[in-house]
Amino acid sequence: MEQNWLIKLRQRLTERQVDLDEVLRCIVDETTRQLSADRGTLYLIDHARQEVVSRFAHLPEIQEIRLKIGEGVAGRVASTGEQVLLPSEPLGETFSARVDHLTGYRTRSMMAVPVRSKERIIGVLQLLNKHGGPFTKDDVTKLYTLSNQIAGLLEISSLRSQLLNRTSQPLSFRFNHIVGESAAMQKVYDRTARTAQTDATVLIRGESGSGKELIARAVHFNSKRRDQPFVVVDCAALPSELIENELFGHERGAYTSADRSSPGKVESAEGGTLFIDEVGELPLSTQARLLRLVQERTYFRVGGNQRRHADVRFVFATHRDLEDLIKERKFRLDLYYRLRVVQIEVPPLRERGHSDLDRLIDHFLFEFTRRHDRESVRLTARARAALHGHDWPGNVRELQHCIESAVVLCPGDEITADQIPFSSRIVSSIGGAVFSTGLMSLREMERDYIAYVLHQVDGNRSAAARILGIGRNTLLRKLSKD
Repeated sequence: MEQNWLIKLRQRLTERQVDLDEVLRCIVDETTRQLSADRGTLYLIDHARQEVVSRFAHLPEIQEIRLKIGEGVAGRVASTGEQVLLPSEPLGETFSARVDHLTGYRTRSMMAVPVRSKERIIGVLQLLNKHGGPFTKDDVTKLYTLSNQIAGLLEISSLRSQLLNRTSQPLSFRFNHIVGESAAMQKVYDRTARTAQTDATVLIRGESGSGKELIARAVHFNSKRRDQPFVVVDCAALPSELIENELFGHERGAYTSADRSSPGKVESAEGGTLFIDEVGELPLSTQARLLRLVQERTYFRVGGNQRRHADVRFVFATHRDLEDLIKERKFRLDLYYRLRVVQIEVPPLRERGHSDLDRLIDHFLFEFTRRHDRESVRLTARARAALHGHDWPGNVRELQHCIESAVVLCPGDEITADQIPFSSRIVSSIGGAVFSTGLMSLREMERDYIAYVLHQVDGNRSAAARILGIGRNTLLRKLSKD
């Protein structure tokens, strides 16, 4: 039977943009407490580097531990899938003292078990130095039970696309369901995490499809308001005459068909976060009422005269240039200053680099092949090159829909370049070469993508061959043709 703390973590992970490191910290803390250990570590498998990495550990001395598969206790468990209980076995070759040397910590007793999904080992759960004596076989049994439940948690998180799929990208993550590790995204994550700890009003800016709502959700679900409502108002989807009613609600008799009073989204968000998307689309008349709401935390229902108070956190988003709207007298300057207490700029996909694009491609391909029961479908190197050649005007949303469509409509087990339903003509650059599918052969596109992959791995041909899914000799033949 799953324990209450695991049930709560499962609820937090379900379609929520929680900080994954915080979730892993809760897992390690609670496991360590329940089994009376001094320290605990959750290792995850990094397929790209063939290592186990301590994404959370009670290690104040060092930031992380990385062990090769097969190295030390955690590496051995990851390799063999067998439990380790020390010191009931000789320390000898099983125990690597390298980490103790680094930390100055003395390991006297230890147990470690695999964290295993239905398909493969995805991590290792390890505890050190039981209080009051060595670990027992009963302790190992309890740890196995916890590790199985933890595997279930990891499988419902966005980590599954990295842990269950042999990706070419090193293991890396921050917020659940937000994929990308570029420098531009790291800035977004840092601001999001800092902002979430406060009640400051946030303005999120970025092109359509870049992921502004995901960032808004991350602000909410990592704040002290996370157990309260997250309410969305999309100003672009509502006629201007209905926006005030949607926001503030109305009293009975406010207009002809108003036969009863009705609360608005502000009231629905009480205690939580109100996310107003595409705020640049608001008419000036509504902007005045919104200013009072943000400034004074008070409002009136449409047709009402009772002042109401709002305990909400405000997050706004827009793809519009608010400064230009102010110049055109379409957006209030005083409201603008109230909105941008903290500003988070979400970069367009084309500015996030090839590595982020590969992470997103791998993530969506993994998710959609499973969702549509097409797990045998793969992306050819030429198709991946075509994806890298597109400029993605619709950003991550366009990529997501593009991959899903290709997975669904692909007649065989390989998605080829001509089966990718781009929304516009592919014109961009890879490795310094500008090309278009209308002007360039697939052989030339493949050549440029091979050059890009080689550049990413610093010329390591064996690594490039693994990423491309071909043999090293095949890669050498392709290079010799250029």
